[in-house]
Amino acid sequence: MEHWSETLAAWMKWMEEGKYLQLREELNEENPANIAEFLEELPADKQLFLFRLLAKDTAAEAFSYLDNDTQEMLVASITDGEVRDIVDEMFLDDTVDFLEEAPANLVNKVLRNTDRETRQLINRFLRYPENSAGSLMTVEFVHLRETMTAGNAMQIIRQTGLDKETVYTCYVIDPKRRLVGVLPLRTLLLAEETATVASLMEEDVISIHTLEDQEEAARLFRKYGFMALPVVDGDHRLVGIITVDDIVDVIDEETTEDMEKMAALLPSDEEYLKTPVTKLAKNRIVWLCVLMISGTLSSIIISGYQTILDEVVQLAAFIPVLTGTGGNAGSQASAMIIRGMALEEVRPRDILLVLGKEVQVGLICGVLLAALNFGKQTLFSPSTDIMIDLTVSVTMGAVVVVAKGIGGMLPIAAKVCRLDPAIMAGPLITTVVDAVALLIFFHVAQWLVL
Repeated sequence: MEHWSETLAAWMKWMEEGKYLQLREELNEENPANIAEFLEELPADKQLFLFRLLAKDTAAEAFSYLDNDTQEMLVASITDGEVRDIVDEMFLDDTVDFLEEAPANLVNKVLRNTDRETRQLINRFLRYPENSAGSLMTVEFVHLRETMTAGNAMQIIRQTGLDKETVYTCYVIDPKRRLVGVLPLRTLLLAEETATVASLMEEDVISIHTLEDQEEAARLFRKYGFMALPVVDGDHRLVGIITVDDIVDVIDEETTEDMEKMAALLPSDEEYLKTPVTKLAKNRIVWLCVLMISGTLSSIIISGYQTILDEVVQLAAFIPVLTGTGGNAGSQASAMIIRGMALEEVRPRDILLVLGKEVQVGLICGVLLAALNFGKQTLFSPSTDIMIDLTVSVTMGAVVVVAKGIGGMLPIAAKVCRLDPAIMAGPLITTVVDAVALLIFFHVAQWLVL
């Protein structure tokens, strides 16, 4: 990281000193992702100047790593010829990713500067539903026929491989373009030149439909460790592939979305510093209102048991400790179950197993916390009535058991109701557990104190 900071500083200095040829030579040998990061650090006028300094292929690669605002600024500023050069050098899926977020005038500028075949492909991709497998795929892949020999196949890869996004896995199709097999490059390299593709290919092909959700694609990549995943249409015709670099972006997006839901936020694709304050507030206020309204349940419960608090005022001091402990216990359980469901380690049919395990964990944690609390109160607050100490400790143990059970059950219930389990986390679990903790507390107090 320190080396990268020094490199950025050196490039900035060269820009200020006008050493543009030296900078061009350096950047054309640099990783495109690093070039994009450097471009984003510059003022808008210098971004355009530097972008035009780059070689065409380097500029196209760096363009795919830029944020949407910078991409739109560059496309709006450069000539039609420069747009054509970028599109010609970029992989199709990167072009589509940009166009999905770009305003209509920029989309039109890009489309009018592409050839007819590319324009048809882009339009087809843009018609796929957002976040579907079809919207992620690329058409730059190697396809072979069953009747080819290994020698013929290697010759095709040498001729066309430079323009493909990946050559590590080749896809075998029949005359109707239906996917019939996959052939790893390693197998081809080690095979006799006269061996047929049909004899070398693996026929048990795992693929995904164009309309499947991107989360399903991410699940398949995670489960099978793919570098690429074939995408087929309703007739099992091969129409594209999804590569691992695109699925990493999907996993990042899905993880971010889950984190936002778990924190009671409406998901947003925009960067924090570039998001308007009004939109940030809009993303937060909905759940804050829901939680505020649901939180009134705790107030109603306290009001209903006001006579107990009037008789034993000391009980009120322990309410925050009990509700806080219950909320923490429930959040721990829900976080584990949400993660387990995301990785398909936990399924709705496992609901009784989950409940049993969480109750057992709750019993262990609850007994330990109750004993610790009773010891703490006895040693450090000896003036407190021992029955109050016992009430709080018994309640704490019971609340932890119940909270663990609720935390484990609610995400599964959400999944059964076809909701995202991530919404059953943190704030929502805490709100539910708070109400339950108060009910337990007042009932135990009636039994032991009054």
